[in-house]
Amino acid sequence: MLGMMVGAFALIVVLSVFNGFEGLVLSLYNSFYPDIEITTIAGKTFEENPATIKNILQLDGIYTLSKVLEENAYLEYGSQAQLGTIKGVDGNYNRVTLVNKYVRTGNFTLKDSSLNYAVVGANIAIPLNINVDRSMEPLRITVPRRGVKNAFVPEEEFNTMTVMPGGVFSIQQEFDSKYVFVSLDFARQLLGLDNRVSGYEIKLKEGADIEKARAQIAQIVGKDFRIKNRYEQKAETYRIMKIERWVTTAILGFIILIISFNIIGSLTMLVLEKAKDISILKAMGGNAALVSRIYLLNGMMASIIGAGVGLLLGYAVCLLQMKFHFLKLTNGGDSSFVIDYYPVVLKWTDPLVTVGIIISVSLFASYFPARKAGESVMSFK
Repeated sequence: MLGMMVGAFALIVVLSVFNGFEGLVLSLYNSFYPDIEITTIAGKTFEENPATIKNILQLDGIYTLSKVLEENAYLEYGSQAQLGTIKGVDGNYNRVTLVNKYVRTGNFTLKDSSLNYAVVGANIAIPLNINVDRSMEPLRITVPRRGVKNAFVPEEEFNTMTVMPGGVFSIQQEFDSKYVFVSLDFARQLLGLDNRVSGYEIKLKEGADIEKARAQIAQIVGKDFRIKNRYEQKAETYRIMKIERWVTTAILGFIILIISFNIIGSLTMLVLEKAKDISILKAMGGNAALVSRIYLLNGMMASIIGAGVGLLLGYAVCLLQMKFHFLKLTNGGDSSFVIDYYPVVLKWTDPLVTVGIIISVSLFASYFPARKAGESVMSFK
């Protein structure tokens, strides 16, 4: 009972913490990726089509649309340099994603009447020594000039423009180490791409059917475009998270299987100790099936009672963690984590998985001693 209690407790706590981290990661990705993304199949950019945009916005379930333009760039600030990706966005971008809510210093203003601004990822701003609050130095952005190869003067192969650092955002390391947000007009001027975009990012209305919206958009844009929902934009990450969850469950299930050998040992010893009682049952008319059933139920009861206590204790610990956050990720002080405690999310499926594993393992562990006890009835004379 104690072994199964510990196994069930560990399984429900680990799965709940895993749910918490999974939910945290998904929320961070969801703050950056739109509900639907439209990109071209051929090439990196395509011509902006106002008629297509108008038709998409007229569909039921579509809240708004933002035009974006991305390109890799060489970034210089003072004497420091860094590679990154500039992402030009229009004025609707903050209505499509939640990136502006993760600006740690400065703000998400990309353009005013006189200046262009950049919002830089934290892991780019740190090596470049960008301090938004005290900076008067511009950020130099250099990209290859399109259509120019093997120029006599190497500098003619590149376009360079400057922009003032206006903010620093921090969402997740993957984004913080890659992106620099600028206005769409600035990005087009830098890249020499008038009226071209690398994609449309779409926000749906609350409760809208995403698959229905995607099918309607596909009819408008045609077969030359790729339409992805939020999960497809980062399909590999979501797949890995699911695999990690199943592997974690399998490992803990295997540990419970090892714990179940205690049941095999204890029931086997019980069969030997109760040999006289088994003979009395036979004399009273008991058969092999009756004796086997007694030992099988004995093992199952011990496992289920232990698992039940373990589940209750696990739920109690998880509820306390959710309310008081007593298990910390760090020992105090400044932290680079988004949160400073272990996140916990309880799902109704986790107890079912735990009980299913416990019952399966208990049946396996109890079957062999129970069958041995039934066979011993046949051996009595």
